[in-house]
Amino acid sequence: MELLETSVEPLNTILNADEGSPVAVERSEGQSPVLLICEHASKMIPRSLGDLGLSEELRSGHIAWDPGALDVSLFLSQELDACLIHQRFSRLAYDCNRPPEADSAIPKQSETFEIPGNISASAEEKQARVDGIYRPFQAAVAQEIVRRKATGQPTVLVTLHSFTPVFKGVRRDTEIGILHDTDARLAERLISSLDRGSGFVVRRNDPYGPEDGVTHTLIEHGVRNGLQNVMVEVRNDLLADETSKERVEQHLLRAIIESLSAKEIA
Repeated sequence: MELLETSVEPLNTILNADEGSPVAVERSEGQSPVLLICEHASKMIPRSLGDLGLSEELRSGHIAWDPGALDVSLFLSQELDACLIHQRFSRLAYDCNRPPEADSAIPKQSETFEIPGNISASAEEKQARVDGIYRPFQAAVAQEIVRRKATGQPTVLVTLHSFTPVFKGVRRDTEIGILHDTDARLAERLISSLDRGSGFVVRRNDPYGPEDGVTHTLIEHGVRNGLQNVMVEVRNDLLADETSKERVEQHLLRAIIESLSAKEIA
């Protein structure tokens, strides 16, 4: 794993020097057109923020990260020879799939749980989190896209997430969600491929959609650069044991490969 040094340095008021960069890069020289992004890869909270007023159980649960998403991302990175950029700190500190002006960027509540350390955060502390976590992450993605353009390497963005089987007491029967914003090209091909024999319940823009504010990365780095892009959401109970996780990984790998060969991607 490479800890990326970007032109935007994290503020030491948020991250201590021994905590390293807020962003990590795997396979920086990967030759695949796929650029993998995992914004909710980690449950680690910067030491300067303490426990945010949460129990260890909550800090280890889905409100802090997307369990299994990094495992799937690392598998795809290896099998595709694809660069992967992932956040090293919990979305409770800052959700890198949200712009600074979004209330959910530094969430005061997740599902039914209040986040005391975020409720009490001052404007100065919030800005320090933006500068110390969000901006370096965004810079890392932007710099990789610029590098690829300069070398003529085609790029499609694939972001990886997981979601809970039950949300606010309601059972979700969707197993894999394929999300998109205004550019649906890659999403449509992925859905078509997964519908052919994966056996999963696959839905478009479910359990979330653009109206939920979840497509920030897709817009910022995909749509605005004219790059095809998609967000993949996997129900996290399917990632809880190795056999089920491997089935998900293999079908996603097949679907991505088929989608890349379907038509021009650049």
